[in-house]
Amino acid sequence: MSSDIYAKPDLSKKVRYSRKEDGAEWEQREVDIYESADAGGGPQTQSPPSVQKGSFRCATLALRVLCLLMLAGIIILSICYALNKNENNKFQIKHEEVQTKYDKLNHVYNDTKKNHTELQDELQDTKTNLTQLQSSYDKLSKNHSQLQEEVKKLKEKIEEKCPDRWRRFGSSCYFKSTERKTWSESRRDCQDKGADLVMINSKEEQVGTDQRSEGADEQLDLKQWDVRRVDSTQKDSGCLKVS
Repeated sequence: MSSDIYAKPDLSKKVRYSRKEDGAEWEQREVDIYESADAGGGPQTQSPPSVQKGSFRCATLALRVLCLLMLAGIIILSICYALNKNENNKFQIKHEEVQTKYDKLNHVYNDTKKNHTELQDELQDTKTNLTQLQSSYDKLSKNHSQLQEEVKKLKEKIEEKCPDRWRRFGSSCYFKSTERKTWSESRRDCQDKGADLVMINSKEEQVGTDQRSEGADEQLDLKQWDVRRVDSTQKDSGCLKVS
């Protein structure tokens, strides 16, 4: 029992009491009892009004600072967004300029490629024409050589000396016979000499002269050789040898 007296009282239990206010009925209340005043929530442990006002001011200030920081962040983000948008616009403009230049260069490249193809075709046509011209030139050169050879042969024939007692007229040699023969005999005689009997088609035709022993040239006028009078009684007859 003595230990119960000196035991530490339990201050954390509930106590019931009754009181009467202004002649009213008794009112019963139940309160909690704590070990110390600090553990309780009674009027003696509440902070004074000045402390509560200071806490409210700190909270308000912190909220304002937070709002200002948020506003500053929004402003910074807006500025960054505007700058980024401006950079994007500049990049878009440069991209469009580069695309335009690329399109122009591509167009120029296509035109150049087309012109190159056309020039290649023209070059091929020129080569074909050159080959044809070279072939034509070779043929003409060959023909020219043949013509030169023929001209040379003709010149040699023209310049060939007529046999003795024959006269040259142009490219032919003439022989005048003084023997009295018929037309057939005269022609046979000419054929035996490798020639043929003359048929004079022009009274004005003349033949060249042969070289006489004394060095004089004799011109023979064939006016006297009238084809209408070439018969068996013709005293003179002539042979023509074409060289």
